[in-house]
Amino acid sequence: MADEADAVEGVARVAAVLAERATELTGDLVQLYARELPNLVNDDESVVSLLSASVYQNVDTALRIFQHGIDPRRVEAPAAAMEYARRLAQRGTPVVDLIRAYYLGQTALLDYSLREAVRFESDPELLGAMMGHALTGAFAFIDRVTQQVVSAYQEERDRWLVNRSAVRAARVRTLLEGGATDTSETSLGYRLRGTHLAMIVWQDPVPGAGHVLGGLESVAAELAAGLPSAGAPLFVPNDEVCAWVWVPLERPAMPDEERVRKVLEKADPGIRLALGDPGEGLDGFRRSHRQAQRVYNLAFAAGEHCDRVLTFREVGAMALMAGDMAAARGWVADTLRDLATDDEQHARLRETLRVFLAAGGSYTAAATQLTMHKNSVQYRVRKAEEMLGRPVSENRLDVELALRLCHRLGAAVLATP
Repeated sequence: MADEADAVEGVARVAAVLAERATELTGDLVQLYARELPNLVNDDESVVSLLSASVYQNVDTALRIFQHGIDPRRVEAPAAAMEYARRLAQRGTPVVDLIRAYYLGQTALLDYSLREAVRFESDPELLGAMMGHALTGAFAFIDRVTQQVVSAYQEERDRWLVNRSAVRAARVRTLLEGGATDTSETSLGYRLRGTHLAMIVWQDPVPGAGHVLGGLESVAAELAAGLPSAGAPLFVPNDEVCAWVWVPLERPAMPDEERVRKVLEKADPGIRLALGDPGEGLDGFRRSHRQAQRVYNLAFAAGEHCDRVLTFREVGAMALMAGDMAAARGWVADTLRDLATDDEQHARLRETLRVFLAAGGSYTAAATQLTMHKNSVQYRVRKAEEMLGRPVSENRLDVELALRLCHRLGAAVLATP
């Protein structure tokens, strides 16, 4: 059985040999990235030079870890690697390309190591032990360094977005308030003619660390990519955890529900969306945003009870009512009476009545939707009507809207038991 000390010593010998070829290995890796990740190798000589320095320092650090038995979990990412990550953030290069580069580099370096090891070691058992030691150390090093460079990327991306957008945000606010538009399209880099879809993207709850805006921008870009867009979206940070977005459309359209679901599944679970309706021209640019803002206010009032995605098309009437929460709460109490009590028993009755009305007053359809017996639906509807003090048919529209408000806003519009 191969001795662990022999494996460590063997890996150290391989690392020493490869260290003499660090410049050559760096050139090979840069060529690999040019083929596999062209986003990382462009025509800017300063960026290519920084990439080379980053690769060289990472290779040198990794080989020194194995030569001298350094704990990879205590290693700091090289300075050139951190700066290169920041430069990619400024240029909008996807962070996934940066992460993939590290794992491609790791695979290539392990391949070089294996080819070198078989040159002077023929014992397959010792070779296996050496590669096991090399894999463990390499993965620990890559995990440590990628965490640091990705953190640097995200911090720089957020800082860059805020700085780049400061003037743009001021111009957008001027537009929304009805200010002059003479040079707005040029200064914003966004066309104001045609159709616009506004959305507000935000993070809730606010995370302990930063790096929020980059994630919001990625979600907005992915949603825009699924629309018949006529150009890049306009992304304007409102603060560190919220952004206003406009998508220029070739024709009126809303994001596909399935695509929205898939995009949000990949995103931070705290990211939420409020969307207006598509609008035409500058008036539509403003109106769609006002609608998204009302939906955002509704979502904010609902808190964690709220769905991750709300559209003005679905909740516009409720959003308008929620502009005055005290008045909305009073109206719900007047309309639903005891049924507006905030406890589990009344919640069940409200939900049954809401589904029953949405199903066109069909007990059978409501029972199917609620997965319960038809007689149970009839019983709950009857109990709900007793609390209303009148048949639901007498004031059906108001009751249905009040129930929808309770469904969306929960305790914000309900009475304490």
